[in-house]
Amino acid sequence: MPTIKIYAVMIAAATIGFTACEKKLELVNPNAPTSASFWKTADDAIKGVNAAYSSLIIDGSYMRSTPLMMDTRGDDAKSNSPWLQMYNTGKFALNTADGAIYGWSYGAFYEGVSKANQVLHYVPQIEMDAELKNRILGQAHFLRGLYFFHLANFWGNVAYPTELPASKDAYYMLQETPEAGWAKAMADFDAAAGLLPVSYDGVNGPDQGNKGRATKGAALAYLGKAQLFNKLWPEAAASFKAVIDLGVYDLVDNYRDNFRENSENNIESIFEVQFDGSVGGTELGWGGTPSSSWGKYSARAITYGPRGFGFVDVQPTRAAFNSFNEEKTIDGKEDPRLRATMFFNAPGVTVYGQEFSVAYANNPADLNDLFVRKYQNDETKPNEFDWRSGMNERLLRYADVLLMYAEALNETGATAEAYQWIKLVRDRVGLPDLSVTKPAMTQAQMRDQIAHERLLELSLEGKRFDDINRWGWLKDPVKLAMLKERDPEFNSYQPGREYFPIPQSEIEINKGWIQNSSY
Repeated sequence: MPTIKIYAVMIAAATIGFTACEKKLELVNPNAPTSASFWKTADDAIKGVNAAYSSLIIDGSYMRSTPLMMDTRGDDAKSNSPWLQMYNTGKFALNTADGAIYGWSYGAFYEGVSKANQVLHYVPQIEMDAELKNRILGQAHFLRGLYFFHLANFWGNVAYPTELPASKDAYYMLQETPEAGWAKAMADFDAAAGLLPVSYDGVNGPDQGNKGRATKGAALAYLGKAQLFNKLWPEAAASFKAVIDLGVYDLVDNYRDNFRENSENNIESIFEVQFDGSVGGTELGWGGTPSSSWGKYSARAITYGPRGFGFVDVQPTRAAFNSFNEEKTIDGKEDPRLRATMFFNAPGVTVYGQEFSVAYANNPADLNDLFVRKYQNDETKPNEFDWRSGMNERLLRYADVLLMYAEALNETGATAEAYQWIKLVRDRVGLPDLSVTKPAMTQAQMRDQIAHERLLELSLEGKRFDDINRWGWLKDPVKLAMLKERDPEFNSYQPGREYFPIPQSEIEINKGWIQNSSY
């Protein structure tokens, strides 16, 4: 069966609800379906859950804003964007006067929550095949859990609604704690894991063979990740081991294949957002009411693209580059992940078909600079200025699970057991066995080693700041000083700014809400 990617079906019924909880004038279109008239059949249920995926592909989410928010705050990335809102995101210098980017992301995630809540509210009432119904409900739980995950991680003190508003006057929401958000996210991932299949290849129904839908492995992996973020070490270890024991994931032989369009949804991919330049309309999906004219494009490539080939809004740090050069492979070569991660001036490095040294020969600053390669279409396109990348965003890879499992083991005191899982990741790129080069590490030494391994394996994939934050480095004067040395953007960090500001419109609309500290 040919690969079938799922894409958001932009149905009117899927847009019922709130974007960011703002009360607006309600105009009823008599020709458009409503919640009362739409949810009738299994086909409606499929369309509804497909629409819940759509919040992953708009500008506020993974089309552009969310990767930028996740990457720029780590010590592996920096921004010198001329757009101040991008420039300030990684410098912890946002204020509530401008809601661009972080506010769009906030709205996108609440759109997703609303759509998932509709599925969970209406689909149980539809008469349909029981197994298909379970898969649809499982996907809705997974997606709501993912949106809650981001809301808890980015903003913390916001609302986590699990029910549809009882009336048009019930859109005001109570502010909840980050702990409440994490608990709801974990409950959703746990529920999803019990309802979802390992693969859609063997199911019977209209979703048979679909690539891109949430699976049991994705739910378990995100459950483990949420548990890890909350220092539930034994529980996280059990969740990650359950993913491994499914026996359906492995590492691809070539690390670079994780960031090519022609190798999407591969054996290493656990969950990825589906983009494709060959389907949908021709317009970019910036946000607002979904339209059938939208394409399914990602704007990440042009946003991160090297000078002359993209907008250079995000770049690697020199500290990240130097980290790759701390260790050679067993045959004395450079870590191959370096050239898969960034463009730089060295023999054999090309940028969109041109030798790096030739492309920037007339610009000494660029010749000695670093540019992002991950998620760039440098092997298939002359540049990224058409704004339309079809490359999927890999949200969670098996390598990440292996390293998180090693971390969870180490934190439970099973440091010796962690070696074998790190070895799998290092073996792929030819690095020596840590049990030989660094045997019998203490728990603290292994903790620092895992931090290093995660930087190299996952650099510029939106993981580094989350790691820094959950490890408590921002509250550790020694670690914070190290971060400031590695990335001067941390000089403007203030306690509390590990969270983004809550959009000011939300503070004004929802009575009693308090802004996150330091804003």
